[in-house]
Amino acid sequence: MPGCSHWRLRGGRAGPNHGAFMRAASSRLLLLLALITGAAVLFVLLIAADRYFAAPGAGRAYVLRIELPRAGGRLGLPPVEGPLDASRPLVVIDAGHGGHDPGAGAGQLKEKAVTLALAEALRDRLLAGGGVRVALTRATDRFLLLPERAAIARQLKADLFISIHADSSTNPQAWGATLYTLSDRGSSEEATRIAAAENRADTINGVALTGQSDSVSAILVDLSQRESAAQAEEFARLVLREGGGRIDFRERSIQSAAFIVLKSADVPSVLFEAGYLSNAGDAARLASPEGRAAFAEVTDRAIRVHFARRLAIPAAATRPSAVAPAPVATGAATGD
Repeated sequence: MPGCSHWRLRGGRAGPNHGAFMRAASSRLLLLLALITGAAVLFVLLIAADRYFAAPGAGRAYVLRIELPRAGGRLGLPPVEGPLDASRPLVVIDAGHGGHDPGAGAGQLKEKAVTLALAEALRDRLLAGGGVRVALTRATDRFLLLPERAAIARQLKADLFISIHADSSTNPQAWGATLYTLSDRGSSEEATRIAAAENRADTINGVALTGQSDSVSAILVDLSQRESAAQAEEFARLVLREGGGRIDFRERSIQSAAFIVLKSADVPSVLFEAGYLSNAGDAARLASPEGRAAFAEVTDRAIRVHFARRLAIPAAATRPSAVAPAPVATGAATGD
């Protein structure tokens, strides 16, 4: 047929134009296969890289997980241990920090572990003595917002709230325990610094996790807050007295600062900085069974004297102190 020489047969075989067409088709097919193979290899490499670099701990020294409270979630309350009699006083013990927030400390000794161990030691001591009910804001390594800790005490209708912490300083010579109560301003530069450091537990990269502002401290003018503050100060004085000879206090007077965790309108609240983890002596004491036992014994005695005065606990449930009252410095920090 004229003009159709591509498929002209010679002796029953395809002509030369047909061979050229087949060679071109083979080249295209090989190019297509090369592209598909390259894409498949790239895909496999991307999957392998994703599995390696996205695996927990792979490609880095640690994986940081931050658990945030569920929006609108209801706060779960911890169990209350001790006597079934609801008329017995209730102490809520708060182990500072936890979860993604390690608190102070360097190396293996972290504040969140130290505070939990001290809280457990105090709980066990109180339960062994009887007559007092106890609840821990956290019994595991979990994160709680600062307002949540005080909210637990309020919702449980606690008679006393003790938040346990340990400090750290760039000065390795800084040492000793300190008792803090709530104030709208710090009693000293050190008190203000520590309050600011503890309050930062509710931030991540400087972003606040709560909408609470320092204006909440205005509630101090309320009569309920005034009564709670007076009871908190009375209890703090008892700890200083009972701790004479057993605990080394950095300050022999009560300190005050605007700690968010202490901002509860109707629960006497005290923050107990048990010592400095940056100080070798304090760190060794707080990490030792003997140090934890001394902390628990002193605080237990102060709690029982406090409630004996205010709530008339039966004498069998109250152990009188054998330690003579220690002098307490007076001044602006104590409210005298």
